[in-house]
Amino acid sequence: MSQFKPYPAYKDSGVEWLGEVPENWTVCKLNFRYSVELGKMLDEKRITNTSPLPYLRNQDVQWGKINTDDLPEMDIHPVEMERYTIRSGDLLVCEGGDVGRAAIWRSEDSALGYQKALHRLRHRYAHVDTAEFFYFVLLAAKLRGVFEESESKSTIAHLPAEKFRQYRFVFPPLPDQLTIAAYLNHETARIDALIEEQQRLIELLKEKRQAVISHAVTKGLDPTVPMKDSGVEWLGDVPSHWKIKRLKQLVIDAAGIQMGPFGGMLIDLEDSDTGYKVYGQENTISGNFSSGGRWISESRYLALSSYHLEVGDIVLTRKGSLGNCRRVSMLPQAGIIDSDTIRIRVQDRAINPEYLERTLHEAGYISTQLSLVKRGAILSGLNTEIIANLVIIAPPLEEQEELLQEINKASSKFDQGISDCEYAVELLQERRSALISAAVTGKIDLRGWQPPANTPAPLREQETA
Repeated sequence: MSQFKPYPAYKDSGVEWLGEVPENWTVCKLNFRYSVELGKMLDEKRITNTSPLPYLRNQDVQWGKINTDDLPEMDIHPVEMERYTIRSGDLLVCEGGDVGRAAIWRSEDSALGYQKALHRLRHRYAHVDTAEFFYFVLLAAKLRGVFEESESKSTIAHLPAEKFRQYRFVFPPLPDQLTIAAYLNHETARIDALIEEQQRLIELLKEKRQAVISHAVTKGLDPTVPMKDSGVEWLGDVPSHWKIKRLKQLVIDAAGIQMGPFGGMLIDLEDSDTGYKVYGQENTISGNFSSGGRWISESRYLALSSYHLEVGDIVLTRKGSLGNCRRVSMLPQAGIIDSDTIRIRVQDRAINPEYLERTLHEAGYISTQLSLVKRGAILSGLNTEIIANLVIIAPPLEEQEELLQEINKASSKFDQGISDCEYAVELLQERRSALISAAVTGKIDLRGWQPPANTPAPLREQETA
């Protein structure tokens, strides 16, 4: 942004997040420049199917794009067409959910309605305002948390139309609006392409990391070692001196694979720290067993002691982030698992817990087994039977230690690459946000900007998700 100078003169906008704006820009209530209308409320009791029309919902409007596939229909009668339909150039803004999320409608093909969960913004004067500019204003406002004051912490977040109309925004002259919109379309597209490139690289590094680990835990480190048929079609050959076991053969006893307590067994949780915690998905996914705020009394802990957690245990998630697992290396407080997790406690000298953790978490042959269990259906959650019957390839303990050293060494290289890419994405996203904010608030003077030669700077077109 350093190549752009500020405007010659500024004035106080009177709006905190806008700060000072160029002297010739107008600051006023949204309602003075745009009509703001909520869509039609869906009333199933009044559906007649006499005037069916497809309509957009909140989830159909994402930043910069609008889904038009498989839309539902509602009755929008001829007298309601002007009020409850959209036309090219209208801005659709989410009233609830991700409040303020917006996209521009760009089509004259057919009539399309919109539900009450959306605001329709239509500029009052085409020779004064353009939706392409105001789209970026809304994006900047969202990034600055402008709409958060409209979100109630006790109810679903929403932005009432009357309140939205009273918000004060800044409006440059139309030529400035068009230039700013064209510049931001050009620059954000370029930044987004760089972000996508980094994200693809992250996925590639993750795939390579998994491939390295999968090869190590199924073939070993010595390419000359004799191999044998595993007897499992999708697994292939494994080193001849390795054992192939079911996980239930590697745990301490029948309670070695334990799902947390269900139903009313965990009611009446304590409000303050009793010294006895309930550990769940949030701890397993993050690996942080110090976080969380669920406690049980000492007497309840003793009654549920069969579900207790200890250092060395492996905990798997069974819902949501299916199959995430962590080995407990440190436990700040005594506690039990909840019903969304499964605890694995292995036999001494049967398998190294850290080796099993890496295998369960990243070995491809484990994810293959889970895929086969699904058999094309939706798996609602893992259970102890599925986990108990997982095929595990178990090298001798000495080799497990060697494999762990090599896996950890290789993983650290991939992890550093992933971390570098994630940092690059963070910097690009920060630049994108700063650029949008500076442009729409007039902190940089873009007048006279021209797109690079042979590089068109089209206004944001209608997309379908």
